[in-house]
Amino acid sequence: MECDLERYAVLIDIQDVVFDPRTYLKCMYGCSTWGKSWICPSAPGALKPWEAKDVLSRYEKALIIHTYDKDSSQRISFSIESKAFVDGYYFAFSMSDCGLCAECSFPNGEPCRFPKQARPAMQAMGIDVFATVGGQGLPIETLADASQKENWYSLVMLE
Repeated sequence: MECDLERYAVLIDIQDVVFDPRTYLKCMYGCSTWGKSWICPSAPGALKPWEAKDVLSRYEKALIIHTYDKDSSQRISFSIESKAFVDGYYFAFSMSDCGLCAECSFPNGEPCRFPKQARPAMQAMGIDVFATVGGQGLPIETLADASQKENWYSLVMLE
């Protein structure tokens, strides 16, 4: 898939990534996949947002990727992470709402089907997506109903 990255991506300094541990509350009490996904902060061994901040703050830059659907967001961000790794950015790490499987294997007690590609969402890692994306002038708003067009974002951390 060919795309103009300037149209879909914005490179920012790590200081422009807004961390807020309250994202954990929204995950725990607002997400229908809480406790049902390997990339959820409720999964065994998952970093909690306050732990993730220390780890993620060590990066220098982040690339925000904007799409209009979850699958594209994840596919593009993981592709950029993979390319960055090959180009010498060996700590490159993407975050995107996971859409690799129609139904996660976690509730069945089975291992992740795509452990090398599954990544946590930004909010699961303590990132305030609204503040981070909105701070860059990108479109984002809460949805009042299902007829509104969704904006999907993923982030690739770079050093």
